[in-house]
Amino acid sequence: MNKLLVVTVLVALLAISADSFRLRRQVEEEEGTLTKISGAVKSYYNSAVDTVNGYVDNIKGLNLQEKAKNLYTETSTVVSTYAGIFQDQLYHFFHH
Repeated sequence: MNKLLVVTVLVALLAISADSFRLRRQVEEEEGTLTKISGAVKSYYNSAVDTVNGYVDNIKGLNLQEKAKNLYTETSTVVSTYAGIFQDQLYHFFHH
């Protein structure tokens, strides 16, 4: 009976100490996990910002704004020319 009581007390103490050890370890892991997650988020954010800045620099280097303006001017000139031709064709079709 005494041996059973001693074994029970020892198992209970072992369980309590193991449980308290596990709780401390989880808290340490959570802090480590949060630090890892925030570090990963910061690195992804910095990588995304660097990538976007690289794209912006490439776009500025290609002078795409000037090319877009030229394309718009040329396209509007061509469209207005063909619209005038089409308007003349319709006028002559309905009035003759």
